[in-house]
Amino acid sequence: MSKIIASAAIRGAHKIVGQAEKKWQEAMDRWGANEPVGFPNTAYYLPIIYGILGDKVEKLGDMESVLKKCRTLLPPPVKEEHPLPYLAPALDAGMATFFAEEIIEAIRYLEQPDFYTKQEGPVGDNIWLGAADDVILRKRGIEFVDGTAPGFAAVLGAAPTPEIAKKIAQELQEKNLYIFMSAEYNGKRFSEQLLEAGVQIGWPTRLVSFGPDVSATVFSIGFATRAALSFGGIEPGDFRKVLIYNKDRIFAFAMPLGYVTDEWYANAAGAINYGFPAIVDTPIPEVLPTGICTYEHVVSNVSHDEIVAKAIEVRGLKVAVSEIPIPTGFGPAFEGERIRKGQWYLECGGGSTPMVEWVTTKRMEEVEDGKVEVIGSDITDVPAESRLSLAIVAEVAGREMQADYEPILERQIHHLINYAQGLFHMGQRDIGWLRISKEAYEKGVKLHDIGTILHASFHQHFGRILDKVQIKLYTEEDKVKEMVAMARGVYSARDTRIEGMTDETTDTFYSCTLCQSFAPTHVCVISPERTGLCGSYNWMDCKAAYEIDPTGTNQPVPKGEVLDPKFGQFKGVNEFVYKTSRGKIDHYNFYSLVNDPMTTCGCCECVAAVLPLCNGIMSVNREFTEMTPCGMKFTTLAGTIGGGLSTPGFVGHGKYNICQRKFISGDGGLLRVVWIPKMLKEEIAERLKARAEEMGVPNLPDMIADETVGTTEEEILPFLEEKGHPALTMDPILGE
Repeated sequence: MSKIIASAAIRGAHKIVGQAEKKWQEAMDRWGANEPVGFPNTAYYLPIIYGILGDKVEKLGDMESVLKKCRTLLPPPVKEEHPLPYLAPALDAGMATFFAEEIIEAIRYLEQPDFYTKQEGPVGDNIWLGAADDVILRKRGIEFVDGTAPGFAAVLGAAPTPEIAKKIAQELQEKNLYIFMSAEYNGKRFSEQLLEAGVQIGWPTRLVSFGPDVSATVFSIGFATRAALSFGGIEPGDFRKVLIYNKDRIFAFAMPLGYVTDEWYANAAGAINYGFPAIVDTPIPEVLPTGICTYEHVVSNVSHDEIVAKAIEVRGLKVAVSEIPIPTGFGPAFEGERIRKGQWYLECGGGSTPMVEWVTTKRMEEVEDGKVEVIGSDITDVPAESRLSLAIVAEVAGREMQADYEPILERQIHHLINYAQGLFHMGQRDIGWLRISKEAYEKGVKLHDIGTILHASFHQHFGRILDKVQIKLYTEEDKVKEMVAMARGVYSARDTRIEGMTDETTDTFYSCTLCQSFAPTHVCVISPERTGLCGSYNWMDCKAAYEIDPTGTNQPVPKGEVLDPKFGQFKGVNEFVYKTSRGKIDHYNFYSLVNDPMTTCGCCECVAAVLPLCNGIMSVNREFTEMTPCGMKFTTLAGTIGGGLSTPGFVGHGKYNICQRKFISGDGGLLRVVWIPKMLKEEIAERLKARAEEMGVPNLPDMIADETVGTTEEEILPFLEEKGHPALTMDPILGE
């Protein structure tokens, strides 16, 4: 390793460890050893320290042993003549840097509780997001497992101009990478430059402004460490596996922009431990031999026009970029973009005009593949801030195409339009809402490009069942209303067919084993009346996915003999679960959380738990971060049962599942639900009301308590008694 780099990294580590020691002593003098510390809403404590050392830092006093470990790791400064290799001491210095920076940032949360937004995006003038909590980790981290986001770029400092910063960020987004930002150069920061250039930042757009100082770089590495623990199934303290997982699975790299300080060198040395190389725009010494990283460790003096491509090459990242011929950026990174009043050139739907989206199957001879028609006015025919009616009709044909697949393709329209930079889409079916920004219009975007996107993407993702796709976009209001009427007839028929499906009349269920990479014994089996616990898959989705990829994670599961109709146990399912869990799980029940419930992974949307005192159950969604009546927060619940276990009294499930007829029907069903968070109740309000009316208890939603009533069983029981909740008069839940 370069002597200059090693010297600087070790100097920087000494400075940062010294700073951490000083801040810790000041904090000890002020609050004492028992003062709680940590990053908000996480079960991973200070994640790098927890992941690498296995130490749980919960109080200020716990930091003392870590600081002593830092001093043990720190090598002496490199002398003019040094007989030893430089790589190992520099790597140790880098790891000590990360431990010290976590301590610095944890104390900052104590000293300045409002310094970070603790949200997914900026709040007011505050753009610093701080450490990602466990909700964000689960929501975003799964993308590093399924390949939606292959990795991240840790950008330190600032580009020469906001325009160059915007160009670099967009290139990284188009590669589906997250951009984690920290540190400043010459009084400027990359995240602030993006805002100056009119770019939206935050987790939804994958432009994450962790913090203004170099110490905030530790949040990037902490996220990577937690990914290894959560999704790799690695035990805390098994540092070797944590580092190997990141080298092999998280395709990340550092991108320092500007003068590289000693502290930057120290952080880069720490990142190399994880297999993350540094690609730099300034002329510093290079470290070209391979070793810890897949290829080179440090590549310098790269031009801003080439820096993204060089980083992709050096990290060894194989990025599948959708080559769609439209005049704007395209990729999942743009999905979170919002186009607000004053920014849009054209608006369709959203309650202002009729809008509908409809995928319909045609005969082969009726479809001309690749044909895109705009029937009526296009965006170039109207002035700025105009509104048009819009019907997007995708006519598809294929030897394997079935009407059952139409809603699957239809749902993809939302994501695919949002992948285009400068296009905003909400809703589906006949309640869609589209906005095209003025910036996108200036780039040359037209409605015709929506057809181009759908044609290319449908072929790319559904090529196994599709042979031809043609798109028609109607903007003439009378014609749009005609399409709305036709589509609504189809929607009604679909809903009747899908809602009418029952587990009893279906011989084949479907599996989903996507999450086995981090919950090896978890086998999710999805039936018509039990959606996947992640909320992403229902029976129809799995059927379509199997048709598209017969060797994928969604496999048909013959239901077989019904062993227990009340609790929902089936011989064929048991055999599949036993085989797919490699003999770890030999059976479970679909319709119970008391008796041998289904296994749960950490990606569940909700966790349900028995409340014995109330003779019922509660359910909490991932977004709710406060205490619940079972005595645990969501993160604790998910961490306890989320490793692929069948845990009597607890079960993970999807939000939609709450109002399905078979939801814990073996334990009494929906009538057992006595507490759910207010936000969840509001989200499922319409379905909850309809299901309650169907069950003959129309006022059930008003009987269900939430956090405004209480967060302990003792607090909510009087409310349930006052309301006459049916759970109180049912048979004992633990005796069922």
